[in-house]
Amino acid sequence: MLWPMLAIALAFCGLAVLAVLAARVYREVRRLARQVGESSDRIARASQDLERATGPLAAQVDGLRRR
Repeated sequence: MLWPMLAIALAFCGLAVLAVLAARVYREVRRLARQVGESSDRIARASQDLERATGPLAAQVDGLRRR
């Protein structure tokens, strides 16, 4: 009777360790997803800033071509 109870206790401890590790992985994945979202927003804003900045330059180049 000792060995089956020991096996059950070890199995429970193993499952508890796996549950803790799964919770840590889940938390890190959520943090990574949040960082990826923020980075995506920053890239989109930088792209819009670049497009706005190139507008006047494109107009100058177009004006030089027509001369």
